[in-house]
Amino acid sequence: MTIKDYPQDRLAAQPIGYWSGETYRLAVGGLRAALAEEDLAQPHWWTLNHLAGAPGTWTRPALTAKLTRFDDQDHDFEAVYADLAARGWTTEAPDGTLTLTAEGEAGRERARSRNAAVHHRMHEGIDPADYAAALNVLRRMIHNLGGDADLP
Repeated sequence: MTIKDYPQDRLAAQPIGYWSGETYRLAVGGLRAALAEEDLAQPHWWTLNHLAGAPGTWTRPALTAKLTRFDDQDHDFEAVYADLAARGWTTEAPDGTLTLTAEGEAGRERARSRNAAVHHRMHEGIDPADYAAALNVLRRMIHNLGGDADLP
């Protein structure tokens, strides 16, 4: 697929809200569709990754506090935790600490592979330096508008 070229002044006049919104809809839609193949929603994915990344440190309240800001669909995080436990993908210690099981890691790895395919498709034809530059432009806009421009 080819993409049409436009002069810089014409591109610079385009509304960032439209382009960032369209990118969000397509990117997140693709990721959500890939996760749905494992019967997962994004909060499942986020939870699995946090548990894998910092074993033995996350409780339900701490994870919910960390992840809620990223949830634009008002998921019930308690239902997500209950679902992962019912699948046998997580366990909960008496102190409330959640742990990823071997089955959970296998499910996380399957979902990771599906997400990686979506990411690969999104990044086709984009130089890593251009991608980083685009993110830095968006981060600057977020900062200029009073938002948190740090990496999540």
